[in-house]
Amino acid sequence: MLRERLTEDIYVFTSSRYVEVTATVIFTQRGVVVFDTLPFPSETREMRRFIERAQRGDVRYVILSHSHADHVYGAYQFPEAEVVGHRKCYELLLRYGNKGLQEAQKAEPELNEVVLRHPALWVEDNAALHLGNKTITLFHSPGHTPDLIAAYIEEERTMLASDTMMPIPYIVDGDPEDLIRSLETLKQYPMEHLVQGHGEVLLRGEIEEQIDSNIAYLEKLIHTVREAVREGRPVQELLRIPLEDFGKSRVPLEGLVVHLHRANVVSLYERELQRLKRARQKRRKASSKAKAAA
Repeated sequence: MLRERLTEDIYVFTSSRYVEVTATVIFTQRGVVVFDTLPFPSETREMRRFIERAQRGDVRYVILSHSHADHVYGAYQFPEAEVVGHRKCYELLLRYGNKGLQEAQKAEPELNEVVLRHPALWVEDNAALHLGNKTITLFHSPGHTPDLIAAYIEEERTMLASDTMMPIPYIVDGDPEDLIRSLETLKQYPMEHLVQGHGEVLLRGEIEEQIDSNIAYLEKLIHTVREAVREGRPVQELLRIPLEDFGKSRVPLEGLVVHLHRANVVSLYERELQRLKRARQKRRKASSKAKAAA
């Protein structure tokens, strides 16, 4: 696991075992805030040992950016902390969390000790957490998932974007147009650092370029898929288009970005087929009503 010091008070931990997922520790004068945890108990346990060795207070809050397993499985290791998340995160964990955990435990015995914790403090749209010398603004940032929240640490000009920002956007459980709007929102904040949900931390000189790259990717994806569906072209044709044609490299996340892109294409293609089918059914119903009235 990689530990990176961004400022005197902010440390980012990056998993070496699962898709470079990140978690962040924020020290304040009145305790510690943890933003997301890591997927495997041994990794989050190492985060906790680091916090205890620092002797800068107890963990007061664990903020869950969204309900995906790789971000929430370590929350149980901070029983003294209050868990914060979006209301939809609570609902999704309640509905799907235990079933997903049981399936994961069958594949990975290390996860047998994991117990899900649900957000007890809910964020709807925006909220501010004031703790000691830190002001952490939490805001709803849907698109990757409907329940995602990001966090902005004002004093450090640091954005914890979670999966709103990744080396390539991933929208299988979300919505690309929502994600574009959320990415535009990120650009409104002055930033020295942006911590992605997966992959390396972005620095001031590269943040806006990378956000714009992700927006351009999503716009190209939407246009390409909608055009193909409208023209009746098969999804296999779209899967043959090189990732580079969408403005993205296939190198990040040890090449996993290629698989994430293919999943995006298939998911959006299926949704567009359903949308087109519903539109046609609506037109037929309207036509039948018009004929009946005549």
